Amino acid sequence: MSELRQDIATKRWVIVSKERAKRPHQFLKQVVVQEEPDHRDDCPFCEGNEMQTPPELYAFRNGSEPNRPGWKVRVVPNKFAALSPAAKWEIKRPEIFTTINGYGSHEVIIETPQHNLTLATLPQEQVDLVLQAVLQRMRTLAQDHRIAFVQVFRNHGAAAGTSLVHPHSQLIATPIVPTNVREEIEEARRFYDDRVTCVYCYMLEKEMESGERIVLSTEHYVVLAPFASRFPFELMILPRRHSASFALEVKAEEVTSLAEVMRRTLLLLYRAVNNPDYNAVLHTAPLRDSCMDYYHWHIEIVPRLTTPAGFELGSGIYITTAIPEETASYLREQAQQLGI
Repeated sequence: MSELRQDIATKRWVIVSKERAKRPHQFLKQVVVQEEPDHRDDCPFCEGNEMQTPPELYAFRNGSEPNRPGWKVRVVPNKFAALSPAAKWEIKRPEIFTTINGYGSHEVIIETPQHNLTLATLPQEQVDLVLQAVLQRMRTLAQDHRIAFVQVFRNHGAAAGTSLVHPHSQLIATPIVPTNVREEIEEARRFYDDRVTCVYCYMLEKEMESGERIVLSTEHYVVLAPFASRFPFELMILPRRHSASFALEVKAEEVTSLAEVMRRTLLLLYRAVNNPDYNAVLHTAPLRDSCMDYYHWHIEIVPRLTTPAGFELGSGIYITTAIPEETASYLREQAQQLGI
């Protein structure tokens, strides 16, 4: 029989359709692998094509000059930016509608010079550099009082919205805090007011006691399949230490540990779920909100193995035919077999 499950942190509802449920291996799609070269002359993110991007904002280099070959990670403005620091900061408040000029920042983190790799197949040291670059850019943008929130995300595959194959993540800094972020933080505050504890810390404690939805566990992080997963093989990476802001509170050793767990998690999806298209999104506190006691930064990884339809879009309630306990069990077994 189907059941409705509620996410304890967001109060979001999900219908787990057990009558139509599939076994985890049934979600695996046969992928036609298109072999990519390690370099393409027409790819603006490949080494040697630095002049095809706007001038870099930050980079890890081997002693070479900016905007030249000899780099490990580059951060550049998005050529087709949603928001721009060149826009004039101005708010307009007519009688009905409010508008703000498109001030902000839209940046691309080019994760490697090699065209045909991914975060799953990069060495851990390279993933560490990617995260360090992200952290540096977030901290730099936080110094601008006009920036309220920084969203970091990664689109992998066409179904996830990517347009360039070369491995990259993106960062968008906005002058407002998005509504869904406000709602997530407000739910965390309500839980804290009732229980005097962080909802994510509470969730982590209960998930560790149960163990049935845990996929991976390290000194600093736990990877789990959320109780109310919206999508097959949806995963959450939760820090063990309570911390609201990735940009302002994460420690150096936690960044290195996150590189390990990110690589292992994505490699597990790559090898055990046939390299699915996915979105990875960093959930973190706004830059100037005092939610440090009750919010908890985390990363959500959402494979695009199914497509939301009219009911999901209209009601906000997702229907899934994957049972989180079964997908977590499958991934644990695969991690052991594959030595991940």
